[in-house]
Amino acid sequence: MMKAKLIPFLRFFIPFSVFLFGLQFVLVNYFLETDLYYSTVSIYAFHVIATLLIYLFLIYVHNTFNDKTGFAFMGSSLLKMLAAVLFLLPMMLSDVANPFQDMIAFFVPYFLFLIFETVYAVRLINIK
Repeated sequence: MMKAKLIPFLRFFIPFSVFLFGLQFVLVNYFLETDLYYSTVSIYAFHVIATLLIYLFLIYVHNTFNDKTGFAFMGSSLLKMLAAVLFLLPMMLSDVANPFQDMIAFFVPYFLFLIFETVYAVRLINIK
């Protein structure tokens, strides 16, 4: 049952993640040629792991407590925001010359992954 819900998610999640990673990697390293506090690899490792864990948790909740999936999504999104703040805390506490670039490099993919999570969470909730 879990595999039937996870495979369609991964079929779109993996190419989505690889495309966004490649795009940001090329932009940061070849066009902008800027040094960011966090590497593109670490930023995307955070996003991919967080999104995958959240979706696995949502599948589990959907299979065990079908009517609580929406609440689980809201709670996990809140925890993801807390994890994002904790992830960015060392950068915010250091003397980074231009923190705006670092924040943009983190939060643009953050919101793109959040949109992706939301679409799949809604699909999961709407399964009868």
